[in-house]
Amino acid sequence: MTETAVPIAIGPTQPAPTLLEKAVTEGGATLSDLADARALIWAGGPGEFPERLPDSVEWVQLPAAGVEDWFTGGLIARHPNVRFTSAAGAFAASVAEHALMMLLAGVRYLPEHLRAGSWRQQDFFPHVGTLRGKTVTIVGAGGIGRALIPMLVPLGAHIIAVNRSGRPVTGPGIPPTVETISAEHVSKVWPRTDHVVVAAPATADTQHLISADVLARLKPSSWVINVARGSLVDTDALVAALASGAIGGAGLDVTDPEPLPDGHPLWVLPNAIVTPHDSNPPQLRFAAFADHVEANVIRFVEGRKLLALIDPARGY
Repeated sequence: MTETAVPIAIGPTQPAPTLLEKAVTEGGATLSDLADARALIWAGGPGEFPERLPDSVEWVQLPAAGVEDWFTGGLIARHPNVRFTSAAGAFAASVAEHALMMLLAGVRYLPEHLRAGSWRQQDFFPHVGTLRGKTVTIVGAGGIGRALIPMLVPLGAHIIAVNRSGRPVTGPGIPPTVETISAEHVSKVWPRTDHVVVAAPATADTQHLISADVLARLKPSSWVINVARGSLVDTDALVAALASGAIGGAGLDVTDPEPLPDGHPLWVLPNAIVTPHDSNPPQLRFAAFADHVEANVIRFVEGRKLLALIDPARGY
């Protein structure tokens, strides 16, 4: 705790979430009205955000890991002197677990097992696979990717991590055998890839990152898992690849369009698993966000670098 507690506001203000109040105070700050605050912890959406912030506000914590909606309409650009942070990394464990679930379900041919109404062992045998000895390419090796790698390594998978810089991915449970490739060289990994997990931010550069060309270069047994944003995968190209058997299948927690409309082919294709963007449900999200807020409040109070600082030039 500093000698004079740092005033931080929570918004929307009615009512202020108890978990966030606790995160602010246990982080060493004091709760404040926005007019007197040096920082704002925002728990609402972009449509509710104040048009202007008081000059005293230096930092705003946003509630989402993906912040593309916050750039729409120039919301962040309106406040050039304010540091914005996202919740990137806060929900990584839950989303990574969901990605692993969908990948294992696909590789083990679970969708067809669940549809079966009779003992079709001989039909299933040729399609049941394993992750052992397979190469899983994680596109976007940020918080979700770093959480997923330690889940995949014990299963015997080889990991190729794709990030913006190409610097080796490190962290708890991440062995030095993980291969790291920069995003600009991602085209080189597809011939060696057995399965793909998409966990990159949504930007203009990542629009349709998984394109018809990429899908054509994957294997007939490959599964594509998307836990990032629907825009990173070309939906029409994916439907065509699934229908033709060009790839093994897809597990999607996010879609384009979203919500996925009734009657869309992805609902009925037997090699597609669709979950309604619930890899990070509210009962898990709120507590994880509060932990993230407390960690950032501590850093703000102590004058240290904030977690998940948004770079306006990059869009995340």
